[in-house]
Amino acid sequence: MNEQPTCSPDDDRAADRRSANVRLALILASVATVFFVGFVAKIALLGGA
Repeated sequence: MNEQPTCSPDDDRAADRRSANVRLALILASVATVFFVGFVAKIALLGGA
């Protein structure tokens, strides 16, 4: 009698939290990238000083 292991609610919550954390990390990385690209473009187009 091999029963399939079922996911406990804690496992489901951990998976949801992990996916939410990954989504948040991607959003924050995107925002940081946009600021960095904007900063580099400003220096390139308007001069360093």
